[in-house]
Amino acid sequence: MVNLSIKMADAQNESIRQIIEKERKRLLEFIRKRVPTQEDAEDVLQDVFYELVNTYRLMKPVEQMAAWLFTVARNKITDRYRKKKPDSLEGHFALRIGDEGDRLDISDFLPSGINSPETEMMREAIMEGVVSALDELPKEQREVFIMHELEDKSFQEIAAITGANVNTLLSRKRYAVLYLRERLSNLYQDLF
Repeated sequence: MVNLSIKMADAQNESIRQIIEKERKRLLEFIRKRVPTQEDAEDVLQDVFYELVNTYRLMKPVEQMAAWLFTVARNKITDRYRKKKPDSLEGHFALRIGDEGDRLDISDFLPSGINSPETEMMREAIMEGVVSALDELPKEQREVFIMHELEDKSFQEIAAITGANVNTLLSRKRYAVLYLRERLSNLYQDLF
């Protein structure tokens, strides 16, 4: 009985090691684009891997491992921003606009070079509004929006990860964009 437990633990440890080895670099790049420092990115990455180990230890099945890891990372980043306000929003939430793929960062809406209490309040309101709006989306819409807009994945890549067909993903993204446009237009009107 003890040998069986040891073999199961060894198999779990090997599975965890393989997942970490396979996904570490890509996950760290994803996190690094969204946090201010390399140290913060490493901290978030460690939190994600801690969740992975706990999930394995509790024998919770994870069907789409890569999507699960990126979702956990996004949630950890969101938690970090709720606890600690970022020094700068530059690069944290960038969206592609139009057919040319131009990127628009939230900081583009803010006055540049001005560090006043009003600007800081505006930054906080925008960050909270974006995070809140993303959290309000249904899970499937939020995931496809994040993978396509923030992680720069193609719809074919997302289809391979989620198992959903491209037309379904396009529909989910469309509903997410319509909701976010409406939700964030209210924020825009309130702030400007």
